[in-house]
Amino acid sequence: MAALVPAIVGAQMQVAELGAGMFRIETEVAYTGPDRQLGLMNRKSMPAHRGMVFVFPQNAQHCMWMKNTLLPLSVAFLDDGGRILNIEDMQPQTEDNHCAAAPARFALEMNLGWFRERGIKAGDLIRGTERLPAPR
Repeated sequence: MAALVPAIVGAQMQVAELGAGMFRIETEVAYTGPDRQLGLMNRKSMPAHRGMVFVFPQNAQHCMWMKNTLLPLSVAFLDDGGRILNIEDMQPQTEDNHCAAAPARFALEMNLGWFRERGIKAGDLIRGTERLPAPR
């Protein structure tokens, strides 16, 4: 279920399966510095069940921005255990900072409104983060 396999799309990132409530999420895994820098930049579309999870080297109040990102996204910042700290909506091609409300270990980006439309909110658990690769 949570095996990492080479991604078919994108920048050859690995893919992992996460879960939120009854929903399955297929995520590209940005666990290296270059992958975290690139993120979802220059993508024109993303399937509804797909996203990208950023694995950070340490817990910190990480921030995301949308420079060169063409898709409107929602980002959920997660603690070490995969619990959602806060969710921020982000508009394409902006340089506004969207930051974790507390020290976060992961950030999960999905299409804009994905979390809200499924009733997923701060305090909810994202399953599968314990199987993600260690950051590099």
